[in-house]
Amino acid sequence: MKKIIYTLIALTLVVTISKAQMIPNAGFENWTSMGGGAYENPDSWSTLNDMTASLSVYTCTKGTPGSPGASYLKLTSKTVATSVVPGVAVSGTINTSTFQPQSGFAFTGRPAFFTGKWQHMIFGTSQGSVDVKLTRWDNTNHMRVTVASLHSVLSGMAMNWTNFSLPLTYTDSNAPDTCIIVLSSSGSAPTANDYLWVDNLAFSGTQSITENYFDANISIFPNPTSSYLTADLSALKDQKVCLQIVDMQGKQIRRNEEVSVSSKTMLDIADLSKGNYMLNIMTKEGTVTRKFIKQ
Repeated sequence: MKKIIYTLIALTLVVTISKAQMIPNAGFENWTSMGGGAYENPDSWSTLNDMTASLSVYTCTKGTPGSPGASYLKLTSKTVATSVVPGVAVSGTINTSTFQPQSGFAFTGRPAFFTGKWQHMIFGTSQGSVDVKLTRWDNTNHMRVTVASLHSVLSGMAMNWTNFSLPLTYTDSNAPDTCIIVLSSSGSAPTANDYLWVDNLAFSGTQSITENYFDANISIFPNPTSSYLTADLSALKDQKVCLQIVDMQGKQIRRNEEVSVSSKTMLDIADLSKGNYMLNIMTKEGTVTRKFIKQ
């Protein structure tokens, strides 16, 4: 009896973890009729349709057929009253006042790439974008920490279905617990009829949590520091590395390409604002991350 119970628990955990790796309604096959049938919203995604429905304007619509499947997501910037509202979709909930995401979906993987198919075009100069953020709750510091992020501004136009594969940048070695995906047809200055169509979203590849063999031998000091940060990179010998400083939200603050490694490399951080940062040491074997505090 106990064996049966343990087996059921194990299967439940496997199913739960498996579901946590998937993007909800990633192929945009499932939609719910709203407003007495006036429009539809994609299940598990938030859009601005409910905000603009009173004016019979919908920045998110269902396209058919999908690629593959029966349907896909159409985001189109539309004129609402006297301004243009971008087509935005969030895998979770969205603040209709700020157009910013408020929550996402459960996710515990560490994928290397965000993939899918898209078509897009702009009629002005403000390109749309694709954003992905993986975060986790830090019980020690009682705050949400960015594990990985992706911000990709659309480039040019894609007039036919085109595959895309966008890399995520990791700034934390732990597994995330939440994922938020934000799709937008326009940038900060939307033009009417800018559009972004997407379908068949997925994650691919794996960013390993396992540390590189040299990881334990890389240290930074002093920490905290107010002016200079020294990285002991002796374990990397004569490699050339990339040094990247990001804040705790995953935003890149500084990036030094092709740095020739000496036993100790000194970084001038006097101009950084006070706070917590991550130093990413990117090598041919992988990326080593160290957290530091600027006083």
